[in-house]
Amino acid sequence: MTDEQNQLEPMPTDWQRALAVVAHPDDLEYGGAAAIADWTDGGREVVYLLATRGEAGIDGIGPEECAPLREAEQRAGAAVVGVSTVEFLDHRDGVVEYGIGLRRDIAAAIRRHRPELVITLNHRDTWGGEGGGGYWNTPDHRAVGRAAIDAAGDAGNRWIFPELLTEQGLEPWNGVRWVAVAGSSTPTHAADAGAGFERSVRSLLEHRAYIEGLTDEDPETYARGFLAMNVERAAARFGGRPAVPFEVFPR
Repeated sequence: MTDEQNQLEPMPTDWQRALAVVAHPDDLEYGGAAAIADWTDGGREVVYLLATRGEAGIDGIGPEECAPLREAEQRAGAAVVGVSTVEFLDHRDGVVEYGIGLRRDIAAAIRRHRPELVITLNHRDTWGGEGGGGYWNTPDHRAVGRAAIDAAGDAGNRWIFPELLTEQGLEPWNGVRWVAVAGSSTPTHAADAGAGFERSVRSLLEHRAYIEGLTDEDPETYARGFLAMNVERAAARFGGRPAVPFEVFPR
């Protein structure tokens, strides 16, 4: 494949509302926040929907104490990049199951918020380069990513989960035009990360308790190094500009 054929297309910009659906607090901060900061600066609305409160994410803190801590960190991280609405579905961290219940919950949120763009995280088995390999992905990421992609279609069909209309008054929403998957090993598009990069670092640093439980490295050194590596890796396929890559599925 030539360099020209391998280039990432710019993300669509003709939209106003997005819903970002992920499994845990910090999932969006580990890669998508720079793009989200730029989008909200441009007047677009982004809502965060999290399947769990991340209560199983810090080994030294029990779930009852960890859940409110990580929820607060997520709300603070979202605010840094201009996101004011953060919702939690309260599925159990670490044991989220792909299935009808999860699809219904996400479809309900799509009907409530009526996004044109749905953003989620890698739903495939591995984190790795093209051609396979890499690290095994977690069950929660796989379940939520796959359910988000499916729910984008479910939300528009009045005969799938009809109780969303009869019991919750949520009219079908068939306006999702794209689902964008962050962290994919086969990205197709990218968003410029330059303008939002510093805020993406600050957004990830709001997850200080999680980072301190994860590594002995200085939190800012860790956050900046991780995010810079990712946006610079994508730059080679995006005209040399630091970028957040996405695999985009049009609907």
